[in-house]
Amino acid sequence: MHNGKHGLRRRTFYAVRSLLRRLYREKNNTTDISAKPENKGGIKVAFIHNEKRVHSGVHTGAAQINRLMASALAKRGVQVRNFYPTTQLTDPPIHLKGVSNILFFYSLLERKDAMLKYDIIQGTTYTPLPFLPFTTPVICHFGSTMRGYLDNVPLTRSMSRHERAVYAELLKLEIIPELDLKTLRPMEDVADVEILSASRAAMCIATSNKVKEELMEMGVSEERVRVIHNAIEDYWLDSSQREAVSSSPHLVFLGRLGNDVFTLKLKGLDRMVNIYRSFPNVSKTTICMTTNQKLKEWLRVVFPNHHMYVNLRKDFIPGALAPLFGSILLLVSRYEGFSLSLVEGMSQGLVPISFPVGVAPEIIENGKNGFVVSSEREAIERARELLADNDKRLMMAEAAKRTAEQFTSARIADELLSLYQKVKSEYKNNNKNSGKKSEKSLVFRI
Repeated sequence: MHNGKHGLRRRTFYAVRSLLRRLYREKNNTTDISAKPENKGGIKVAFIHNEKRVHSGVHTGAAQINRLMASALAKRGVQVRNFYPTTQLTDPPIHLKGVSNILFFYSLLERKDAMLKYDIIQGTTYTPLPFLPFTTPVICHFGSTMRGYLDNVPLTRSMSRHERAVYAELLKLEIIPELDLKTLRPMEDVADVEILSASRAAMCIATSNKVKEELMEMGVSEERVRVIHNAIEDYWLDSSQREAVSSSPHLVFLGRLGNDVFTLKLKGLDRMVNIYRSFPNVSKTTICMTTNQKLKEWLRVVFPNHHMYVNLRKDFIPGALAPLFGSILLLVSRYEGFSLSLVEGMSQGLVPISFPVGVAPEIIENGKNGFVVSSEREAIERARELLADNDKRLMMAEAAKRTAEQFTSARIADELLSLYQKVKSEYKNNNKNSGKKSEKSLVFRI
């Protein structure tokens, strides 16, 4: 009888959870144009998503930005509908990425008739590829480029001795199975497809000047690239979430670490480890995303004075950072297209010490609201400088917080609306003599 009750409760729980998830998806699948409209232009945009619909608190960067843009645009009178692939491989191995993408594109084309009713189709990097043959304007939103990843992540043998030592340690402990991925060919293919998509799109959005430069190097003309910085959710800018200034500043890492050796090098795990180890007596806080269980277990115990949060819900992170106002934020990545973590950390009064990636060179003024560094040694020197000067560190923390306040959802909505109006106007001018949408040939030359 007990087992029966237990089984019934479990089935009830899963049934209710399934219903709630379904309602949540339906609620967020279409953003209502009537939500506080400020613009009467009647622009309709189809957003393509290529990530699994998971809880909003643990969305990765692209999905998070898409949701934020859709919500902010609704307040400007823009109707946004989110299109997800109906069929998709779940976490395919890297050598099956090509098959996964084919399935993804096919799944989207099944919904072609619905998507072509919109004024604009927008997707992350190459995801709008199957809609390039049609006359509906396509916008490719580049938060980063695959070429940027490939050009900035070195083979382990090319790294310095102390950098290699970290990955040798991980390999010995079986945290990673290899020192380098067996093949980068699937990522090379994606980089080629990004070139095709960017060169044929009506417009490309770049989230930083660095990404704009990368797109122009791909052959995209400057007039077809618009820099629109990402935004952060409003709750990051809610100062009421911050409590007291920490009397003991921490070294802080905030962001995704990933699971495989390529992503760990991309995110600069070796740099983080070596900087942490240079300050054994300083408290450290790591707030990271990874599903590598062995890596999580190792990180929890390998550093003294270490506090760690793994896969924390995004809207809980400001509360975790609240007592750390005036602490030091380490951005150690080898490549970022923008780096939401940088702006999010600065919004909580963390002073960034960042390598020159993403938007960091655009918003950090050395000695005023943070530091941009070019080596581990320089990062360690700057951290020591800040830890030794409490007044300077707190002054820079306030400046960092003010810098982050410009990255609001209202700002990104205004810039997107301006871009959409431009694209729609050009489309009308180019097609004023055409009464219906027509198809055009798409020649794949890579």
